[in-house]
Amino acid sequence: MGAAEGPTGTPTGKEGRRYPDRPIVGVLAVVMRGDRLLVVRRANPPMPGRWGFPGGVLELGETVAQGAMRELLEETGVKAEAAGPLTVIDTIDRDPEGRVRYHYTLVAVIGLWQSGEGVPGDDADEVAWLTRSEIIARNLLTAPALVPLIDLALQRRSF
Repeated sequence: MGAAEGPTGTPTGKEGRRYPDRPIVGVLAVVMRGDRLLVVRRANPPMPGRWGFPGGVLELGETVAQGAMRELLEETGVKAEAAGPLTVIDTIDRDPEGRVRYHYTLVAVIGLWQSGEGVPGDDADEVAWLTRSEIIARNLLTAPALVPLIDLALQRRSF
């Protein structure tokens, strides 16, 4: 059985994310409690095994705030209230031939923690509340944007 196809004949779902025709909008949930940030170790491509913020692909009809908070709940069981965008970043991965294998435009959304300690969900192998210094000291393999996003979140720490 092949991958499902959309109206243009291109694969839908996770199959359609590799070698896309256009950038895919993704969302990240940046949630802090005190000086600790909620991070997950990714279970699936792109970047399996790397630590980053919970997140995923925005669904049709969702706002970025709704999508980020949905992904947060699905991946960690943590509930938070969206408090606005933190920043937008581009993640582009090329194969050895130079073709675009993945292209995500990611909107990082600040989430105000409401409940939950965090348990690995659908796309996470592990969940942890860590400080920036713990992430650095443990020499964790991270998504390239994790530490810069942490720095930005700490600068704007009014949440």
